[in-house]
Amino acid sequence: MATERKKILLRLDPAVHDALARWAGDELRSTNAQIEFVLRRALADAGRLPGDVGRMRRPGRPRRAEQTSPDHADPDKEHPSP
Repeated sequence: MATERKKILLRLDPAVHDALARWAGDELRSTNAQIEFVLRRALADAGRLPGDVGRMRRPGRPRRAEQTSPDHADPDKEHPSP
């Protein structure tokens, strides 16, 4: 069972937000996920990241279930075009 995520209001300098949004885009993360990534790294570097903290999802789009299932093969590979 996943724990409920905390919601906070965060005020940022517009230039900081823009730089963070560009960085997030470069790493295929949302701005929110990039903020969490940076905070987790800072906590780990300071030795303050709790041991029971959950893992972050990998960057990028989540895989579709049918792409990861061996029961659903890629139709393009079954019938290659001439």
